[in-house]
Amino acid sequence: MLAACSGEKATPATDSVAAAPAAPAAETPAPKDIVETAIAAGTFNTLAKALTAAGLVETLKGAGPFTVLAPTDEAFAKIPAKDLEALLADKAALTKVLTYHVIAGNVPASTVTTLTEATSLEGSKIAIKVVDGKVMLNGASEVTTTDIAASNGVIHVINTVLMPPKK
Repeated sequence: MLAACSGEKATPATDSVAAAPAAPAAETPAPKDIVETAIAAGTFNTLAKALTAAGLVETLKGAGPFTVLAPTDEAFAKIPAKDLEALLADKAALTKVLTYHVIAGNVPASTVTTLTEATSLEGSKIAIKVVDGKVMLNGASEVTTTDIAASNGVIHVINTVLMPPKK
């Protein structure tokens, strides 16, 4: 308005906005790996403890991709306390159980529902069957949540700890 009174040409407000430096873009947080994603969920404390005891944390922080069938704390609570303590103390047995919960590659739920079995990193097969719209593993463990994305794979939440077959 003062410019009009003084005889100077007024500039549109958009010119000053366009000339202003752009605000830096908000940085997107880096995606978390499988271990970080599980810990952040807050329902996998026993799994995190077991992975640490077995020395598998760095493996599951690796490039992958991995598909983890992750038992919740409630799933681990189904194991009698004495048996769980013994398992956590036996690194070889614990490693066998935990690697039975991991499948090499990124296997989303859309693929899981088309399979009848999958081979775990432990080496044994896991039976997969869809019953009444629910994915069941080895006839006993239900997949309760699927496709939790991580930077190095995917997590499917299960409600019962899977035990590898005795050889």
